[in-house]
Amino acid sequence: MSNNPLIQTMDLKKNYITEALETPALRGVSTELHAGEFTAVAGPSGSGKSTLLHLLGGLDRPTGGDILLEGRPMSKLSKDELAKLRLTNLGFVFQAYNLIPVLTVLENTAFVLELQGVVRRERIKRAKKVLAELGIDQYADQYPNRISGGQQQRVAVARAVVAEPSIVLADEPTANLDTAMSLDLIDLMKRLNREKGSTFFFSTHDSRLLDRVNRLITLVDGKVEQDESRDAS
Repeated sequence: MSNNPLIQTMDLKKNYITEALETPALRGVSTELHAGEFTAVAGPSGSGKSTLLHLLGGLDRPTGGDILLEGRPMSKLSKDELAKLRLTNLGFVFQAYNLIPVLTVLENTAFVLELQGVVRRERIKRAKKVLAELGIDQYADQYPNRISGGQQQRVAVARAVVAEPSIVLADEPTANLDTAMSLDLIDLMKRLNREKGSTFFFSTHDSRLLDRVNRLITLVDGKVEQDESRDAS
């Protein structure tokens, strides 16, 4: 694991304004994430977990502070530069899967590569390879509505990792899955972390996932209350 942080947050703040009310979601979060980590951020509802993930992913802008991604300050990037950064450096897994219903499993998996301009033969080859590695290549020609929720979330993971991003950000990835599917998905992501060195950062309250992470950051009222390393299987 490199000593240089993959992502660094510096006194990160985020306020949401509704009508005349300004509500702080993050109140100065400073932390570092390193390549190869399998990390979760946890905390009660409203603690700022999802807000932190959205800021790290460039899906929203902070009110104060900054984020360095591989040493690059995200505050200095234009909208187009941020979009390119998300496309090339970040993978996303959402609790609602966010698959494109009119595309097959294979096409969904290859979609990021298509956006990156990878030629068709190469992107299909890479998409088939990752689907086989994740044990869902038999569904390659199916549409999302024809497979189970657990299988859809596996496709979402395949799409997130196929371009080999610097880090995969996952917002409550097991929230809509039953126990068996959740454990299956957690084992899958853990295997990708162990065998390929894929870096994962989750927001979650799922104790089954928290038991498997190597590092746990706990947020309370928009601040880091605890940051601990863990022995996990």
